[in-house]
Amino acid sequence: MPQEPSPAAFFIDLMSHSPENIICSWSGGKDSCFALMQAVRQGHRPVALLNILNENGRISRSHGLPPVILQQQAAALGLPIHLQPSTWADYEQHFTATLAGLREQYQATAAVFGDIDLQPHRDWEEKVCAAAGLRAMLPLWQLERKMLVYRMLEQGIICRIVSCNEQLGEDFLGRLLDDVLIADLEAAGVDVCGENGEFHTVVTDCPLFSTPVNLPAFRKVKHEQYWFLDWQEA
Repeated sequence: MPQEPSPAAFFIDLMSHSPENIICSWSGGKDSCFALMQAVRQGHRPVALLNILNENGRISRSHGLPPVILQQQAAALGLPIHLQPSTWADYEQHFTATLAGLREQYQATAAVFGDIDLQPHRDWEEKVCAAAGLRAMLPLWQLERKMLVYRMLEQGIICRIVSCNEQLGEDFLGRLLDDVLIADLEAAGVDVCGENGEFHTVVTDCPLFSTPVNLPAFRKVKHEQYWFLDWQEA
């Protein structure tokens, strides 16, 4: 395992701020979960989760998670979740408006995101937060990707791959994130954090959950250049 950085490096984005009521941009995957864990560890108070669904409200954008899984996660966290259907064309408008509504409803002052080092993502998050009257909080920002994945495992995140690109293929779907998978991702020439969109995960347990999430039955389907778990009983 790589040498660990100072634990203080995990909280650079938070240390200069007093505890705040925060909204979490919740994908259901490892990065948003770990970002929330770090924010809570620093004393911030999560008040709501926000997830953007596709236009028919059947699954979440990017990760392809049905509402029943997202709602299980929210219940395990003891938090309300707002599920907002949207087309890609209206994504920013709906995201900003929903953030503003949640800010007012829960007296929030910041929103937490799980992005790591893609500057255009951070720029967009800071833009929509500013428009909604919130501060963007990115506790994982500029951390080394591989070390970050190991820290997630060490701190108790349990997750599986729910979507991946053609380079990985359908055999990676459903696999548990562990040392073996990390090695296989590296062997396949894929970033082990999936920050470039190579794969997405679903968290089934973590220290913030009161109970593990039960995943419905699924099959594997391909949509354009991406493989997804299709949830049959959701």
